[in-house]
Amino acid sequence: MSSNKKYWKSVEELENSSIVEALRNNEFVEEIPTDEFLGNADALSTSGTSRRDFLKYVGFSTAAVTLAACEGPVHKSIPYVLQPEQIIPGVADYYATTVFDGFDFANLLVKTREGRPIKIENNTIAGAKFAANARIHASILGLYDSARLKEPKVDGKNSTWSAVDLKIKSSLADAKAKGGQVVLLTNTLASPSTEKLIAEFIAKNPNAKHVVYDAVSSSEALDAFESVYGQRALVDYDFSKASLIVSVGADFLGDWQGGGYDSGYAKGRIPQNGKMSRHFQFESNMTLSGAAADKRVPMTTAVQKQALVQIYNIISGASVPVALDGNVKAEVVKAAQQLKAAGSKGVLVSGIEDKNAQLLVLAINQVLASEAFSAAGARQIRKGSNAVVSQLIKDLNAGSVHTLIMSGVNPVYTLADSIAFVSGLKKVKTSVAFSLKEDETASVVTVAAPAPHYLESWGDVEITSGTYSLTQPTIRPIFNTKQFQDVLLSLNDAAGTFYDYLKVNSGVFTAGSSWNKVLHDGVAVVGSTALSGGAIDAASAANAVAKSKSAGDFELVLYTKTGLGDGQHANNPWLQEFPDPITRVSWDNYVTVSNADSKKLGLSNEIVANGGLNGSYATITTADGIKLENVPVIVQPGQAVGTLGLALGYGRKAALKEEMQVGLNAYSLYKGFNGVQSVSIVKAGGEHEFACVQGQKTLMGRGDIIKETTLEVFNSKDAEHWNEKPMVSLDHQEVEATTVDLWESFDRSTGHHFNLSIDLNACTGCGACVIACHAENNVPVVGKAEVRRSRDMHWLRIDRYYSSESTFEGDNERKEGIAGLSSSLSTFNEMEKPGDNPQVAFQPVMCQHCNHAPCETVCPVAATSHGRQGQNHMAYNRCVGTRYCANNCPYKVRRFNWFLYNKNSEFDYHMNDDLGRMVLNPDVNVRSRGVMEKCSFCIQSTQAVILQAKREGRVVAKDEFNNACACSAACSSGAMVFGDVNDKESEVAKLAESERAYHLLEHVGTKPNVFYHVKVRNT
Repeated sequence: MSSNKKYWKSVEELENSSIVEALRNNEFVEEIPTDEFLGNADALSTSGTSRRDFLKYVGFSTAAVTLAACEGPVHKSIPYVLQPEQIIPGVADYYATTVFDGFDFANLLVKTREGRPIKIENNTIAGAKFAANARIHASILGLYDSARLKEPKVDGKNSTWSAVDLKIKSSLADAKAKGGQVVLLTNTLASPSTEKLIAEFIAKNPNAKHVVYDAVSSSEALDAFESVYGQRALVDYDFSKASLIVSVGADFLGDWQGGGYDSGYAKGRIPQNGKMSRHFQFESNMTLSGAAADKRVPMTTAVQKQALVQIYNIISGASVPVALDGNVKAEVVKAAQQLKAAGSKGVLVSGIEDKNAQLLVLAINQVLASEAFSAAGARQIRKGSNAVVSQLIKDLNAGSVHTLIMSGVNPVYTLADSIAFVSGLKKVKTSVAFSLKEDETASVVTVAAPAPHYLESWGDVEITSGTYSLTQPTIRPIFNTKQFQDVLLSLNDAAGTFYDYLKVNSGVFTAGSSWNKVLHDGVAVVGSTALSGGAIDAASAANAVAKSKSAGDFELVLYTKTGLGDGQHANNPWLQEFPDPITRVSWDNYVTVSNADSKKLGLSNEIVANGGLNGSYATITTADGIKLENVPVIVQPGQAVGTLGLALGYGRKAALKEEMQVGLNAYSLYKGFNGVQSVSIVKAGGEHEFACVQGQKTLMGRGDIIKETTLEVFNSKDAEHWNEKPMVSLDHQEVEATTVDLWESFDRSTGHHFNLSIDLNACTGCGACVIACHAENNVPVVGKAEVRRSRDMHWLRIDRYYSSESTFEGDNERKEGIAGLSSSLSTFNEMEKPGDNPQVAFQPVMCQHCNHAPCETVCPVAATSHGRQGQNHMAYNRCVGTRYCANNCPYKVRRFNWFLYNKNSEFDYHMNDDLGRMVLNPDVNVRSRGVMEKCSFCIQSTQAVILQAKREGRVVAKDEFNNACACSAACSSGAMVFGDVNDKESEVAKLAESERAYHLLEHVGTKPNVFYHVKVRNT
């Protein structure tokens, strides 16, 4: 038998709320306003409505929508007078580049059309190992942000670059004459050429210094690594080499140490030859890493420190006293013993912000001789020092800083003590901020200098030691911008541009490769030598960590969300509308509270009559009296009791459209750069309305959507046991449902036939596929109010399911056995406990492209039909919006375009202005209202691959189609594989033959072209 666990999407569903049951049975959560075209509702009800009248009314409405659908806008194309040689209309060009914005980094290919960058893709050349996350995929929209700073400003007035240059030079001369301090305040640059340029600036200005500031600090881990290895860097782990992973408070599948670990992690999570890695996670917030873990134990940060010491004791044989409760200690000991047994195949990571804790991590991995832990190729992506930044604020307020030049930072927004920073800033004679926007900092400085987007810039990046990458522009600067480096060259009285400087200096880092080759490839691997570590006083560190104690009522754990990160992309509507993988909430940040704590505090969530999620407000107060009022509350399954979670990156106002000004600024609580704060929390008045999709398109009691088993069962029993095939009765005989057809099948063995494979073991829920689909297919943003009405337009969604150990049958038996009120209360209370620490599964769902598609049989105008290559097509001009197809789709993947989202001031997002529309893909039409839309398997891209091969007189190469589908091309974990199943050598064809492969709702007989792989847990 396959797993028969109980799956649920929300606490409300687990508790069998009556409103959830009612909404499950409604195709549309709000009543359709039929009385608007049927006339007087009272008259109709009294006189009666005949079938003929009904058809007349429906016919009128259908005809009206048909006419509206035919009145599409007409756009005229104007040909080139002189066509550029390098541009062929209709043919995409790709440029290799690298992005590092101080928080996110990746090796990229940028797709351009007619000179416009329109999409971010992953660079898959050897050495380009960092793939784009959801934020980087969405960052291309920032290039066309109409709120960008368009020209330099001096004292709040528009100015020129020559005036800016003169202003800064005169200030530097004045500072040198008066002995004033000059400070360059930047984010971590990770750019060898820029750092060399800064060193030259400091040599020319001995009174200058460079201060590195990261909005989200990794200072404690940097301090620990530096004290052992003599270099300020972070370890770059390779999880593909680990058979056992123990994480103590490190969300390494999220933003911990910059992220980018999902690819290596997923390689070990797919069962091969009966083996897969095992993952223990000890954490407070429910994270992506905790969701993927085989064993997750929720605990406070104070308990995590004790757990880390206990692991050190077992690994090293030490006996430092720890204080752990019985059940928690047993889990920690179990993980530590397995880690010790794994030896070099084991690895320990931790996100605890404590230098001593990080020293223990280094010591434990040294004892294990962990293959996944390597001091060679250390990450250069975080360099900031908490102590140095704190000293800068003191210097500013002391009046000792004469000139402050900032680039890539927004301290007025991100500093917890931003009031002190602004106060000190007023004492600076000249302050300069290089910024994409006139943000919180740029709006209060002497000189606001518009910086170019990274797609308009030259640069180099050393993400890890031994790899050298180039950043190249893919479009001329849209506005009157100038790079920070070009201004530095001018201040150094150096001739030429930063491009010239970069080209001359690159030879030192490219290991003999030519400039053109590195520029073409985007990256050069030059190799690195392992650092020899010094001695670690692990005993002293362990004793110091063991003495740590929890203070206050609650621990507030500040984190960065998958969507907005540190807040740089707050004006990006794709990311604002992206549902958080865990909570499924968009357009908000919120405080997460455990179920037990929510009941004590009187905090709650409820799904209301229109299907929207509402929640309480709370006031959070830190130990030193800083308050954050009216914080929305989400009751989060898996949240450790005694802890709260709150995302950074929200609450921005400056240089943002009004629609983007959402959430609260949690940086105000980020005191001392510590992500864990002692706080108290009380309920506040009012109720918050969330844009949450967790209650929409629910499981509806169908337990075979997710199939899972354990590694032991997977290895010891036949596939029929853990991947059970649905059976039906045919001529009074039980036969497999897939062998029975209601329709006559076509021969699909010739030509191309596209399938998409999705491995539930490899999917981490990162959401890169969702944003890539947005970019490729011109998916509109509808805004918070429409998402709340269940009208989100995402063509691809990632369903998040919680699961408990109890089965549906077991639950029913317990309910039927209840006797009396007291028994009822105690039994139901116990049945709710799986919500305290559920297991989690992510499942990407898009149009399943059924070979026997139920949508096609009910469309009255043949707007949806099946293609020879397996794709379910949509002819938008035919569609009249009856929505019969949506009603008949068992997967609920079709979206009705309720409004015109393009050039509509009611939806003031990127499609409402000419600049924002530059990101649109010309190969995909922009849909008008009143039509159904859905995933198309990126048919425009699959046809482009076929035509390219035809032009070159060859067959399509093996797996060439995988990069044609936006979601599979964006998937860095390898969970999604797209291709032609008729090519028996292709990866997707081989995956289709896997014993783990299954289709959603196989018993319905739709025969989808999307298939999934049974999730295997190594428990």
